[in-house]
Amino acid sequence: MSDITRHDTGPRMSQAVVHNSTIYLAGQVGAKGESVTAQTSAILKNIDDLLARCGSDKTKILQATIWLDSMDDFAEMNAVWDAWVPEGHTPARASGESKLASPEYKVEIIVVAAA
Repeated sequence: MSDITRHDTGPRMSQAVVHNSTIYLAGQVGAKGESVTAQTSAILKNIDDLLARCGSDKTKILQATIWLDSMDDFAEMNAVWDAWVPEGHTPARASGESKLASPEYKVEIIVVAAA
């Protein structure tokens, strides 16, 4: 039987779930109303923190899904992302445009990583 560990579990979701050697993070968002740059920076810090608590780091990210409120913000988000991802450790990634949970959110990032 495999173990499942949940971190920051609330009534609707957990921020991180570890199953076997895989870590699944909930969609991470930054502060409402901040710029795309500020939201992306905050999101990536959240991801760093959550992965560390699960015994991993950004070099072990397997896949990232990035939702933007507007694809017009793609270059701005990528400027922050590109500075954050270590060379040689880029994950499989998809990006798209979608309405997010609140119009004040500009970016949401979901990752799956190895433990």
